[in-house]
Amino acid sequence: MALSTWRRIVRSFGPFSALMRHDSPIVSSRSCQASDLSGCIYGDKLPRAGCFSFCERFYTTVLTPDPSGGAFPSDLLSSKTVLTPERTIGLYQDLVFPVTNFHNEEKGLMVLAGDVFDVPIRKDIIHRVVLWQLAKRQQGTHSTKTISEVSGTGRKPWKQKGTGRARHGTLRGPQFRGGATMHGPKPRSHAIKLNKKVRRLGLKIALSACAAEGKLLVFEDLEVPTHKTKNIVNYVNQMDNTRKLLLVDGGPINEKLKLATQNLHYVNVLPSIGLNVYSILLHDTLVMSRDAVNRIVGRMHTPINR
Repeated sequence: MALSTWRRIVRSFGPFSALMRHDSPIVSSRSCQASDLSGCIYGDKLPRAGCFSFCERFYTTVLTPDPSGGAFPSDLLSSKTVLTPERTIGLYQDLVFPVTNFHNEEKGLMVLAGDVFDVPIRKDIIHRVVLWQLAKRQQGTHSTKTISEVSGTGRKPWKQKGTGRARHGTLRGPQFRGGATMHGPKPRSHAIKLNKKVRRLGLKIALSACAAEGKLLVFEDLEVPTHKTKNIVNYVNQMDNTRKLLLVDGGPINEKLKLATQNLHYVNVLPSIGLNVYSILLHDTLVMSRDAVNRIVGRMHTPINR
């Protein structure tokens, strides 16, 4: 080991105090050549004190355990936590997630499919899916009346000539108060076309982003003992950095959970069939039950009907 090697070299010099005496041949670190240094290390010749001082100043080693026994002194060991490198996102690797519940009890582990929860992050896909969602949910019931739909007389208000006023044939025109609206909106659909595979990819990216940022929690189930709202409030307060919470269950929402969360504006509940990109982006923490994860993965793996 490196430490043992240096001990043998020092012993070959004799006592260290003898090396530091003025009558010993001392060579400064500047005058120590590369040939002297190689000779010191590989044993071609006995090293001089100057070479040793050069090595002592400019050569560092990592302390390793001595084969003769003994451990490192505790004061030399660092008490800092060793940080492991962060994983690379978007490699389609399966993720192992701990499963808990509202009481933060360990319920085992669950493997999340890498092709759903570890896909490359693409902001352009998220942008397209959000635009598609917001456009599709518009009601499009706005309507205005044209000149033929406005109620009122069709009589000419005054004669064509002789009054000094501008000529008009009706008072229902767009220039009059209570008249028609020209080129106004009519009931229509604001929905835009977006391929199914792009919509599916957007949901995968949103789930992958939550998993990568540590905003995804997997629960065994979303069962609550009572319909009291204070229980949900206590559960949310125990979660770190959670201001808006989205709960996703596999099947129909439990009636107790629905009653417990309906008065909380920062807690929303959705079935797995209703999970969407925009809802995920609106909340900073996503909680999914084990059943919801299985249903989402099954839906993502279902072939697209063309």
